[in-house]
Amino acid sequence: MSTIAAGRSKPSRTTSFVPELVYFEPAALDYPKGRRIMDWVRDSGIPYRMTTSHNRITNLPGETETEQYKIAKRTLVVGIRKTLTFDTSKPSAEYAIPIATGCMGHCHYCYLQTTLGAKPYIRVYVNTDDILKAAKGYIDERAPEITRFEAACTSDPVGLEPITGSLRELIEFMADQPLGRLRFVTKFHTVDSLLDARHNGHTRIRFSVNDKYVINHFEPSTSRFEDRIEAAAKVARAGYPLGFIIAPIIWHDGWQEGYAELLASLAQALPEEALPGLTFELIQHRFTKTAKNVIEKRYPKTKLEMDIAKRKYKWGRWGQGKYVYPDEQAEALRLFISERIFEHFPDANIEYFT
Repeated sequence: MSTIAAGRSKPSRTTSFVPELVYFEPAALDYPKGRRIMDWVRDSGIPYRMTTSHNRITNLPGETETEQYKIAKRTLVVGIRKTLTFDTSKPSAEYAIPIATGCMGHCHYCYLQTTLGAKPYIRVYVNTDDILKAAKGYIDERAPEITRFEAACTSDPVGLEPITGSLRELIEFMADQPLGRLRFVTKFHTVDSLLDARHNGHTRIRFSVNDKYVINHFEPSTSRFEDRIEAAAKVARAGYPLGFIIAPIIWHDGWQEGYAELLASLAQALPEEALPGLTFELIQHRFTKTAKNVIEKRYPKTKLEMDIAKRKYKWGRWGQGKYVYPDEQAEALRLFISERIFEHFPDANIEYFT
């Protein structure tokens, strides 16, 4: 699928995400990408408004907080990224590279439920050149070490790519950086505009996958598992390094059968091109007290298990703790899934379990 930011044909309403309302910060229209998005919004007949700052958006439609939340997830804010100091992104990468904030998915467990607070609308940044210049500074600062950038810490940029084209810009920039690497993960399948990008093997595209129970119960408004795997096969054939994140790994009735089926399905669907250098990242389900309260309020019928009495408290890097599975359960999850991975992908690398 082509992108408006690449200057090709404009996306239609068949894109994975079409906002119901768009806000533009005036400065965004000083950039070519901002003007192209404005043209698409007008041509598509999408309602839009101007705002001096995303922080001033306080009048979203909806009579209740739950209604406003759902509408916010279908609202796009087009602006510029003013803060060009990158956050760290361990263990995935050295830094998070900010091209968007917020996600159109409704994954019940997502940490963005709390980190985005009361403003869960989706923001995209049009000053990509400024962001890339800042990334180059980080690369030069760490030379001769390789510097990895994660583009999906605060969003799922693949779902926004038909609108922004920002990932393609990052990919082609990083292709020319001997010491720079790009990584991003997605639950969406709209990768067609990336397949002919010049990547030089410097970008690893990872797909977030899970067993059917987790996808069916906790991942509304994301691409189907089959569509994600089809997209993974496409990027592998396009020569990209490929990876999978199994997250969150959830202990539920039948979890062994579910995760065994997941890995068998991957092995059956992936082409030979996907196997060299294949990586896996394993993340067990975790939550904070704040997240538990927010999730239960926003998704009152969720089946997500968040019983503190059944969990272990684990301190985080910033003095904040999270509830994870007790050691015995966590180790059972790690061993079982690792064994299934190596059964089907003996040369794969499991980068971490956390």
